[in-house]
Amino acid sequence: MKKIRAVAFPIVVFGLLWLFISSQAAETLDPYKILGVDQNASQREIQKAFHKLSLQYHPDKNKSKGAQEKFAQINNAYEILSDEEKRKNYDMYGNERGGPGFDASNPAGNGGYTHFTSGGPGGWQHMGGQGHSKSFSFSFGNSGGQGSSNFDLGDIFSRFFGGDMSGAGQFGSFTGSSGTQSHGFGGSSRSQSSGFRGASSMQSGSSNYPKSIQDINSQVYKKEIADQGITWLLLSYSPRMSSQYYKSIIEEVVTPLQGALKAGRVNCENEPSFCKELGIYPRNVPRVFIYSYKSIESGSLLEYTGDWAVKNLKTFCQEHLPRFSKRVDVDTSGFSFGTMDRLPRVMLLSTKKDTPVIWRALSGLYRKRFIFYDAEVPDASDKAVKKLGVDVLPAIVGWMSNGEKHVLQTRISVKDLNSAVQELSALLSDFERKNKKVTSSQAKKPETESVDKQIHLLTTSNFDALCGEPVPVCLIGVFKSSKARDKVESILSVVSQKSLTRRQKPYSGSKDSITYTLLDATKQPAFLTAFDNSGFKSFEKILIAYKPRKEKFTVYTGEMRMEEVERFISSVINGDIQFSKTKQKPKLR
Repeated sequence: MKKIRAVAFPIVVFGLLWLFISSQAAETLDPYKILGVDQNASQREIQKAFHKLSLQYHPDKNKSKGAQEKFAQINNAYEILSDEEKRKNYDMYGNERGGPGFDASNPAGNGGYTHFTSGGPGGWQHMGGQGHSKSFSFSFGNSGGQGSSNFDLGDIFSRFFGGDMSGAGQFGSFTGSSGTQSHGFGGSSRSQSSGFRGASSMQSGSSNYPKSIQDINSQVYKKEIADQGITWLLLSYSPRMSSQYYKSIIEEVVTPLQGALKAGRVNCENEPSFCKELGIYPRNVPRVFIYSYKSIESGSLLEYTGDWAVKNLKTFCQEHLPRFSKRVDVDTSGFSFGTMDRLPRVMLLSTKKDTPVIWRALSGLYRKRFIFYDAEVPDASDKAVKKLGVDVLPAIVGWMSNGEKHVLQTRISVKDLNSAVQELSALLSDFERKNKKVTSSQAKKPETESVDKQIHLLTTSNFDALCGEPVPVCLIGVFKSSKARDKVESILSVVSQKSLTRRQKPYSGSKDSITYTLLDATKQPAFLTAFDNSGFKSFEKILIAYKPRKEKFTVYTGEMRMEEVERFISSVINGDIQFSKTKQKPKLR
């Protein structure tokens, strides 16, 4: 009877062995077949296939039976094939973990097994254990290793009967992997996975997120996101959720927009109070939010609820990029940027119908340091463009706080969005330093130079000195009452102390200046008719900028406020306003 048992036992063992092999083979899932791509498919082809299938089987969209399981398989397949190391391991060994049966990088953690293949596919493998022990495994699959599965006999019994079979009945004498004699099967403590992990095990805290998606906590949020001027795309999730699909979409959206858009992920299982405080805690699936500057200057979080497609999410992100640049028309008569505000100003000239993404990104990053403008122009031959000193487009023109105009850069060319933002950021920072230097030097002038300067009334005796031909520009404050005179005189007294000089001409060693004077309209009506037939009778107070040598003038008739007057005078000095020919040479009586 013992002999019969001895003969029957190997038959039973091999029968169970083939049953196990068959069940393992049936469970093995091919990631290439799941995604419907060739084994030589490029990453782009794999990504496209993944996106298409994810949309088709996403649990939010597909409620059919088996859709959730199929979605998990799609995510598992993409997790392997999108990672070059995992893909290489799968192609070689039939699993993504790097060895025929366990992680080859850590043999010591698998009972000291080292694999030596002593036969081709479908052959036995001898596995030298610790000490003098021996264990065996069986390998099946093609020559490429794809679809292979390796296991030992202990795994077989554990598979069919459950538990560790090291204490099984005495069916013969086999040496366990521990090096001790055992009258049973030395079961390995490891569990073999052939194919893909299920949905529950696929998404762990160590998901392979790209470097472009940053881990975010409350400290990082306050330091790098809140009110920093750049748009962020945030994924809130729990490690137990399937988030590979969302991650892939976000990655594809963010990559071409790097420099204008950043991405982060918040593990709400680790940061529950932070997620609840922001209102981003995930429900059954991950949630995606954008830190938007569309409606308010300080920025706010807004959830994305649209379709999960790259095109849709990208459009959504672009809509929520900063818009701190004012769209203007450089052809508008009298339009001026040269005010003496606290902040310097910059304007982008391009042929774009809408504000370029690069400029919108910069307007967010520098919104507290510059005033931004942009304008669509037909080409560099446009009169308004030439007037600004620009000969090639696209171009950036800047105005310092004192009204001085500078062409910062022309013929702007970019390699990509990220490098363009970096290069133009350096340009703006340099201009900002120069502006601060000029502002600082003006602030250090002796107090004696800042004493209010008296604005003289224009008379026949001082006319040549104040508004004669040697004077480039004569600024005349016209009034009809004592109240109007006080208002005009107080403003011009302050403005005349500012450092308002023209840009130095390349052929001139000196800078042109402007003179200030007052005129009583009730006593000199004939003088005003040289500019206007009615002598500006309908106005209580106005400003006239007069160029004696060219006999040209321009008039300011708006509200007499300091800011508006400075705007007008700066535009006169920098030639950013249209002048008209006088009707005749003005004369005093």
